[in-house]
Amino acid sequence: MKENTFANMEYVYEVYKEGSFSRAAANLYISQPALSATVKKIEKKIGMPLFDRSTVPIQLTECGKKYIKTAEKIMDLEEEFECYVGNLNDMLTGRLSIGGTYLFISFVLPGIIKKFREKFPQIKLNLVEAHTSQIEKKLFSGEVDLMLDNYPMDEEIYDRRFFMKENLLLAVPASFESNKAAQAWGMTSDDIKQNVHMRPEVYGVALKLFEQDPFLMLRAHNDTRERVEAICKRAGFVPRVAFKMDQILSILAYTEREMGIAIVSDTVVKSLPYNRNIIYYKIDDPAAQRNVYFYYRKNKYFTKCMAEFMKIAVEEKEL
Repeated sequence: MKENTFANMEYVYEVYKEGSFSRAAANLYISQPALSATVKKIEKKIGMPLFDRSTVPIQLTECGKKYIKTAEKIMDLEEEFECYVGNLNDMLTGRLSIGGTYLFISFVLPGIIKKFREKFPQIKLNLVEAHTSQIEKKLFSGEVDLMLDNYPMDEEIYDRRFFMKENLLLAVPASFESNKAAQAWGMTSDDIKQNVHMRPEVYGVALKLFEQDPFLMLRAHNDTRERVEAICKRAGFVPRVAFKMDQILSILAYTEREMGIAIVSDTVVKSLPYNRNIIYYKIDDPAAQRNVYFYYRKNKYFTKCMAEFMKIAVEEKEL
């Protein structure tokens, strides 16, 4: 009933302001009979008159006074909402929740977050750091708006936008004897930062040269672990696992301390200071390259905040 009763409240309000149906009709660019018919239709729905038509100028009845007060509240709320939407469109207000693993939150997103906050200081940012499976649940529930990850998500549920390409590299302690046979393929962390491993003339190393070395692996149920197992299988050996860990940074720390070899992403290597204790090798295998995407729920409204964040992310990555 409320929706129908106040659907044409601007007509009633104009009559109230002018104290006259004729002047109100002129302001509204409709005929006086049409305005009178509309007001009478509203009064019929309410069940009582809004105006005392026996006075000049016409006056509100008690019910009319309550109607006008309610109409003013509705108009105030509409104006407030329009202002809010305008602020959203101008990025003067709003919220954005970004999810990612420790790697992306700590080493990929900081510069992007800084640039976004400088450009849109009124937007409240929330960062969610967890394992991929945990963030995916939050993305599905709507608690997270955007998720940055390299794991392939269900395309029936999520849309995605490309962010960057990532490469897996073999990391070997510089002191390991196996480096001697692979010397021609070795690269430093500075080489990786300069994208030397991306050059077409740089070839991948024969992984079989390292099959006797102890291997440091991530625990199961993550994209990197699955790729490492596939890469080693195609290279013709099963890695001799020394330790299983939860974080790639832990694996690199143990590699640096000569506890074993590992396959890591160039994203990590580029994010860390120069390390003379590790030699890196390119891997020629289809599983050694993967894409990193921003994921978001299908059929969810794609906000301007989300679009602007991803725009800044791509611009920052290209610098």
